[in-house]
Amino acid sequence: MPPEGAHRPRRGATTIEDVARAAGVSRQTVSNALNAPHRVRPETLERVTAMIRELGYQPDQSARSLRSGARRTIGYLAPADDPHDPNPLMAGFLEALVDAAGEQGWRVLLFRPARGAADPTAAIDELVAARQVDGLVLADVLAEDARVEHVVRLGVPFVTFGRTGPAQPQHWVDIANDAATAAVVRHLAALGHRRIGYLGGSEDLPWMAARRAGFLAESRRLGLAAVTAAGPEAAVRELLRGPEPPTAVAAGSDLLALDVYEAVRAEGLAVGPRGIAVTGFHDTPLCRHLHPALTSVRLPLGTIAAALVERLLDQVRGAGPPPAGVELAAELVVRGSTAGPAEPRALTAVPAEGARRLR
Repeated sequence: MPPEGAHRPRRGATTIEDVARAAGVSRQTVSNALNAPHRVRPETLERVTAMIRELGYQPDQSARSLRSGARRTIGYLAPADDPHDPNPLMAGFLEALVDAAGEQGWRVLLFRPARGAADPTAAIDELVAARQVDGLVLADVLAEDARVEHVVRLGVPFVTFGRTGPAQPQHWVDIANDAATAAVVRHLAALGHRRIGYLGGSEDLPWMAARRAGFLAESRRLGLAAVTAAGPEAAVRELLRGPEPPTAVAAGSDLLALDVYEAVRAEGLAVGPRGIAVTGFHDTPLCRHLHPALTSVRLPLGTIAAALVERLLDQVRGAGPPPAGVELAAELVVRGSTAGPAEPRALTAVPAEGARRLR
């Protein structure tokens, strides 16, 4: 406990020495409570933190940065995107990342290579050479990603949204993509579907390959008849024209689910009750604006961002690289696009003009 009669300075003029005297600890203990709380005993940390709040102490971040060399800034190498048609998932991730960093008293510096640049590592070199950031966040990571190899060579603290290759440092946070599509299959099977389809994207993308693998493995386990397609609307229409068409189609993204909606309606059928069940992946705002609203897999973006920031700051503070990646569960959000299978003769047709594009 602080000594009786300890000095209580005027709010707004508090120094770190004032906090130390009021809390009955050393100046270094207050500094550790702010910069390396893992070094402070829990009961002491609680007392110092309470006194910081009570006295209204505001650390001088600029002076702290000059003394330590830390910028308290995280560099985020943003994936290339179209400003006229931005990726809503990655926009949501950026919001979550800024929030997670802010809660730790850090900020995020957004950067990317010049449009059309063949080598993405030049932008990393420029940022690191300018000593503008303390660590990096990379997203859309591929197996044996050249950006990861480059950052490892530079010796810069980093984390990735997405799994790194087995020979690379395991600094990643990701969702269990295969488990998420397995949950989709169980949902459709519980509704009574026995013939299900899957529309996926390029399997050069590891998350897409994992989603397809999870779908097929769970379908086999449950004894379901499963078919897959890759490509736009035409591929789904071929599935629906087969001798035993699927009564449900899962898509590897919400945009691919939109192709399924269009294919179903182009065949004169309906989506949802008395029609074809459809699911998506990512739970972007698109899901709520489709009719019927789209059942989709929601990524825990806030939890992902918080885990990335925590793992990165651990490295910056000298805790060393994490020994293994973190895999998080996703959530299936059920909406009107999934219902039990209809008898073939009961499938509801839609007018031809309603079968065209929804964009």
